[in-house]
Amino acid sequence: MASVTDRAHTQWTPLQPPEEITRSLFGRGRDLGRIHPLATDALLAAVLLALSTVWLEGSPFAGPRATAVQTALVAAIAARRAWPSGIFLLVSAIAFGQWLLGFPLIGDGALLIALYTVAAHESRVRTLLAAGVLETGAVMATLRWEPAGTTPLSLLFLSAMVVAALFAGLAAASGSRYLAWMDERALRLAVERDQQATIAAAAERTRIARELHDIVSHSLSVVITLADAAAVVSRSDPGREAITEASEAGRRALSDLRAMLGVLHTDGAPAGSAPLPGVSQLGALIERVRATGLAVELGIEGSPFPLGAAAELNVYRIVQEALTNTIRHARARHARVTIRYEAPRVAVCVADDGTAAAPGRHTGHGIAGMRERAALHGGDVSAGPAPGGGWLVTASMRPDQAEAVTA
Repeated sequence: MASVTDRAHTQWTPLQPPEEITRSLFGRGRDLGRIHPLATDALLAAVLLALSTVWLEGSPFAGPRATAVQTALVAAIAARRAWPSGIFLLVSAIAFGQWLLGFPLIGDGALLIALYTVAAHESRVRTLLAAGVLETGAVMATLRWEPAGTTPLSLLFLSAMVVAALFAGLAAASGSRYLAWMDERALRLAVERDQQATIAAAAERTRIARELHDIVSHSLSVVITLADAAAVVSRSDPGREAITEASEAGRRALSDLRAMLGVLHTDGAPAGSAPLPGVSQLGALIERVRATGLAVELGIEGSPFPLGAAAELNVYRIVQEALTNTIRHARARHARVTIRYEAPRVAVCVADDGTAAAPGRHTGHGIAGMRERAALHGGDVSAGPAPGGGWLVTASMRPDQAEAVTA
């Protein structure tokens, strides 16, 4: 029977493509073309030039001028992805010169490759202009050479090739956008997974802390009560028994405290342990969020003043929760975080340009948790659609009121 460790190693997650896909010929070819575009395009040009040269040698148009024109036509596509529109114009100009000289060439296939490249990498406007130019060339070639034998068949044949190159390029552009979207989605899912794990760990620590508080407060209340009784009857035997009972209750409280702290702490410094985050760590948080594709700006207004560790932690967590909701529910492209110091208060504002009515924005525990954090410092949180569109989360806190609120 396979062990648990063996089964864990054989599991596959959506964020890790299977080995047979990543090592396939198509995948390696696509990666090679993306990493070395100039080398792959030069290889394509060399293959096309070799085939065109073989055809030209057996045609009645063979000669130095035809060889030079065809070489210029094909060699230009070696840089097609570096300057798609420029290479298309260059190849079109060379083809126009060929038309004036009066000989057809099979190397004119470079025009179709150039159109495909424009459609795959440039805007729709440039793509349509390039297709119009090439269709004009197809009409001119039809009228002069009639490659299919008759004018209607020649025009249909050449126009079909133009349309095929156009739609092939558009399909490649759509596929590239889809792959980019998949990469971004995988990255967002990875970030969301890590955030969910962090939130779950924080919730468990909160639960343990509450249990620890209940245990210690109850046990110490018993100790205080028994100690007061022992002070009243300290000279009698029952007093000695009360003191003994107080000592036992104190030992039980100490034992419970050590057991709970043993859950929260491990021997040595565990990996990933760090001081509690605060306002100074917001920059690192925003950089991690930017990695998901969401453009985030951070602004500090007013004169900063010491907030205290608890208030800084709650400011950080409010910003983190608001940005998490933006990533998960908003479909936003831009967000802005503003920390405004107005002593003795500090205000937090997180605004995005996403969908205000997205599912999940009005439900869940995120907003309630932010309100609880702000309430610890005599503040409150409001969340709702922004006046100019998008979603707006604002929080206002007064750090110096934390003791009064928790007392």
